[in-house]
Formats: sequence, structure tokens, C-alpha cells
Amino acid sequence: MRSGRFAGVAVAVAAVLLSAGCRPSSSGEPAGGARPSASRTASGYGARFLAVGECSSFGTVSFTEVPCGGERAAARVTARYDGAVDTGPACPATTDFVLHIGAQRTGGAGAVPPGYACMRNLEPPHPGDPGGGGGPHTIVGDCVYGSGHGRVRETACDGSGPHRPQYEVVRAVTARDRCPASTALYVRLGGAQPVGCATRV
Repeated sequence: MRSGRFAGVAVAVAAVLLSAGCRPSSSGEPAGGARPSASRTASGYGARFLAVGECSSFGTVSFTEVPCGGERAAARVTARYDGAVDTGPACPATTDFVLHIGAQRTGGAGAVPPGYACMRNLEPPHPGDPGGGGGPHTIVGDCVYGSGHGRVRETACDGSGPHRPQYEVVRAVTARDRCPASTALYVRLGGAQPVGCATRV
């Protein structure tokens, strides 16, 4: 049994699936000057709580760091940042979900600072993939449906989700006038190409 400082520390999940970028009124690219969190010791299970490359279990209320080769491992950290997700760097485009990590005391000299981890499932499904119907970002290849009040939300392009897809984002551009003539909806994506050109499906 390993005895790393942070083994067994649970992560309270404020919102596993972020909606940023899934509606025209909010950007999928957080702005701000947060920096990637640095490991204080060598990377590996227990060395730094949910460092890049480490794995977590799935849970309904909390997530726990587990060895990636273990049977409880469900998702891997692809990026890890200290601070708030609203003001920090954006997760990779195909992130499946984001874990919000609250400040944790470990009972020793160390502590887990507040931050967030960008997670990718070890096995399918991958809701963050194009057309997958989820993830913290809307990207080219994703489908959306109208959720009311001029907003849209992601849904699976293959129709397997609870909502039928109405539009598909076919291109990301710098401005609306660069979208093709077939564009029926503009979706805010964020980043260097913040406008998504969506056509009816």
C-alpha cells in the first residue's frame, strides 16, 4: 500500500461538466493570468495531488486519486492549474470534464491549493470529442440545440443524447463575415477563432 502525502484526499466537485462555450453568451476560453501548478516533488501517485498524468476514480460527490493501473482508475489528468477556472487557462479542447479542487489540508506540513484538473476518460465515451455531446468547450464538429432565450447547449451529434441535434459547428473563424453562406447560427467558441459557424442538421 502506498503512503503518499495526498493519497486518499477526496476532491469536492463544484461542477464536473462546465457549460462555458456551450452557449453564445459565454466564451469557452477563460481569460486571465493563472499559471500551471508546479509539482513540489517528483510526479507519480501520491507525490502531488492529481498532477498531470495521474488518475482519479469516478464518484457521485467526490473523486479520489488512484493509481492509473488500478481497477478504480477512470480518468487521467491532462492539465492541472492552481486558481479559479474562470480566470485561469482553458483546458485542452477535447477535455471530457473538469474537476474543481478545493483547498485541502493534509494533516502534515503540506496542503492542496485550490485549483482545477482537466480530465480525459481512460475509456470511451469521450464527451469532449467533436460531436460527443459534452465537455467544457464547444468545438468544430460539435452539435447543439436551442435551449431557450437565445442560448444553445451541446448534444450528441448521433442523436444518442436526450436532445435532438439542431445545428452542427462546421467551422471556427475570427469573425462572422468569414462564415460560409450556409451558416444558420453563430456560436461563441473563444480562443483565437472565437466564432463557430453552425449549419442546420
